[in-house]
Amino acid sequence: MRASFKLFYTLIVFALVYAAEGITHHDELSLSDYHDEDGHTHTHGAQVPLGYVKYPWLSPNSHTTYPGDDDVTADSIFSGITTFARLPWQDCLSPTAASAKAPADVVFIGAPFDTGTSYRPGARFGPNGIRSGSRRTFLYGSYNVPMGHNPLRSGLRIVDCGDISVTPYDNALAIKQIREGHQELLHRTPATSLKDQYRNLRDSERLEELRLRRKQDPEFEFSKEDNADYLASFENVTHVPISKDGKEHPRVITLGGDHTIVLPILRSIYSAYGKISVIHFDSHLDTWKPVVFGGAPSDQAAINHGTYFYWASQEGLIKNGSSIHGAIRTTLANMGDYDNDDNAGFHRIEAREIDTLGVDGIIKKIKDTVGDEPVYLSIDIDSIDPAFAPATGTPETGGWTTRELRAIIRGLDGLRIVSADLVEVAPAYDTNAELTTMAAADVLFEVLTVMTKTPLGKGKIVVKQVM
Repeated sequence: MRASFKLFYTLIVFALVYAAEGITHHDELSLSDYHDEDGHTHTHGAQVPLGYVKYPWLSPNSHTTYPGDDDVTADSIFSGITTFARLPWQDCLSPTAASAKAPADVVFIGAPFDTGTSYRPGARFGPNGIRSGSRRTFLYGSYNVPMGHNPLRSGLRIVDCGDISVTPYDNALAIKQIREGHQELLHRTPATSLKDQYRNLRDSERLEELRLRRKQDPEFEFSKEDNADYLASFENVTHVPISKDGKEHPRVITLGGDHTIVLPILRSIYSAYGKISVIHFDSHLDTWKPVVFGGAPSDQAAINHGTYFYWASQEGLIKNGSSIHGAIRTTLANMGDYDNDDNAGFHRIEAREIDTLGVDGIIKKIKDTVGDEPVYLSIDIDSIDPAFAPATGTPETGGWTTRELRAIIRGLDGLRIVSADLVEVAPAYDTNAELTTMAAADVLFEVLTVMTKTPLGKGKIVVKQVM
């Protein structure tokens, strides 16, 4: 028995050695594969870092491995510092931390402010609650099946920057602090250039195409001509930033906080993008005139979570006519509130319209309204029915389900969302099962996936002059 085992073990070792020696190293860069026309083979191993893969779809093992395969999942996700979805933590706004200025492509930042609420307070604890609810977001991995995309494998650097330091004693100062913190992050240089973002996406698509073809034919290889044509198709196209200032910017995803925080955020967005189209999921309009919503007993009281879009419109921060609300089901003072909403530049989709339009119809209406414009996405957790997300400051029954909202956000695929927020989560009113904070985290997973699939650039044909 022991002799048979030794023989079997020896044969296995010889088989592995033989297989290793027989592998052709297609994953090493060889310029002759793509650029040499004289029939000679040139090696440039000394110029290429060890293990470098320029064209990942050429790897001989790419049909057996796929981004995310063999990663350890479900491993003690309840331990460690609680960041959003256990992302790396970076003290981005610290004046002394050595890593504060390290570049990133997508940053999560908390804005723990709730002194603009009209009913139930507690959203200052929203950022912490959303992070807690997100601990199991990537329990089984980060591949988004409906979208066919893994945001953590997109080649982008995604971090949690903690919270902006916000005073609870002075609303005017708090709003200033939120704008300054957001703007500081927005105007940093991204970790990944726009050119590399598009390259990463097309390489990922090429790898997926190869994987699917090798499921039918394990020996399939793209020909040199296929690869040459594929690479040549990008030579005459470059991408330029969509920002008004012409610079590349990271994306900022803000964890609220009550909805008042969107006014300082839109002021920050304006500094890079100018007037912006807004997609706003909420049960309420939030465009009310201050004399209507709260009565404006003081200048500062006039700015709250029901009036911030009114002020954003007055300041010229919103692109009129290409912005839209979704999930609206609020009561009104009278129909004049809708007239005021029209004047603020918004179209509306009421929550009940999902019964007639369906998810696809709502997605179409949003995309028809926004068009190809850069867009800011703002999500109030009360857009979801309180049966699924009870922990919020002003709950309204008759809302969308968590599944419906997630499907609608996935339908925004292709839109160039420059930044986003999720607000009004007040964990004190949640169930012991963390229904609301889990829903918030999962909605943000969809937002992150949509963002990482569409870089913030627009194509530009480059005409090469013939000498």
